[in-house]
Amino acid sequence: MKVPAAGVSAAGGAVPASQPPVRVPFFPLSEDYAGRRSEVDAAVSRVLASGRYILGPEVALFERELADYLGVGFVVGCGNGTEAIALALLAAGAGPEDEVLVPANACVPVAAGVRLSGARLRLADVDAETLTLDAGSAERALGPRTRFLLAVHLYGGVADVDGLGRLARKRGLTLIEDCAQSHGASWKGARTGSLGRAASFSFYPTKNLGAYGDGGAVATSDPAVAESLRRLRQYGWTRRDWSETEGRNSRLDELQAAILRTKLPALDGENARRRRIAGMYDAAFADLPVQPIRHRAESVPVDHLYPVRTDRRDALRESLAAAGIETAIHYPVPVHEHPAYRHLGYPPGTFPVSEEACATILSLPLHPWLADGEAASVIGAVRSFYGQGGTP
Repeated sequence: MKVPAAGVSAAGGAVPASQPPVRVPFFPLSEDYAGRRSEVDAAVSRVLASGRYILGPEVALFERELADYLGVGFVVGCGNGTEAIALALLAAGAGPEDEVLVPANACVPVAAGVRLSGARLRLADVDAETLTLDAGSAERALGPRTRFLLAVHLYGGVADVDGLGRLARKRGLTLIEDCAQSHGASWKGARTGSLGRAASFSFYPTKNLGAYGDGGAVATSDPAVAESLRRLRQYGWTRRDWSETEGRNSRLDELQAAILRTKLPALDGENARRRRIAGMYDAAFADLPVQPIRHRAESVPVDHLYPVRTDRRDALRESLAAAGIETAIHYPVPVHEHPAYRHLGYPPGTFPVSEEACATILSLPLHPWLADGEAASVIGAVRSFYGQGGTP
């Protein structure tokens, strides 16, 4: 299916040229700042006055506070979420001959992070209801060089960490989490980020815990991994101008760390608001021919996005745009169909669940500042499209 090509929306996709003014934006970042302006301004002023802008006290404090929140021993800040994936793999021992198993429906930054580590990509299909990696799909996709399982907690849900953990132990693999979309989610009472040997985080502005620029981090309870991460993020230094190993430059700056510190205490409340809106959508769409993403039992999701699957995706998107409602597609192309990754050798049809999802998925507005009235407008527009006025 092709998305209409006239114009580009703030949600990151094309919209019809005749689109009216937006009534329900997909993700209004300005509202995030408006709701915490005094705290953020004070944090920024504090950093600017300090003269410490790189790997100073704000980064150290944020690392400790996030580690406590996640229930892990260590958090090491870095430049962005893609580099966090690479650093997590490198610190856990990934080498150029090792394969990292990744779900085929993940966004390209996940694949880019694996390749940035120097390791090889291997793809697997996903569970049909949660669209996250499960142990059965992973085991069928393993190859002789597979050494790492990358559990991508997509859309704010949780991957099959119990099954993947058992598979990792059975086959001598290392489980790494990608928590870019699962800040605050939990599985059987434990936060995502604490369930593997290491876990990557992105603080891109649209994330549940988002910076006002780029940023990332790796969480771990393994002291050796944490020590390696600190070297890797800054030239391999063990002290200034002394490189014990080769490293890179991937540092979380003080301004972003200070902003994230102001936002972390509000994360649970904002996640609860996301779950409430998702619950409203679930109830309103139960009698419609759309398929929301399901979450695994014993997990507490954080509803980073609210995707639905429908074979009328493009028509629904055009209808919502005409009503002034922004939507987005996460993600329209599976990894193996991008020109950059066709060399992996997976022909179309290899991953039917991922491919069907990419062709039918549409993300509706969901964020902590979405008012009940705005959610009702989304619900009404979706139900109207399917010929069902009002609420069920």
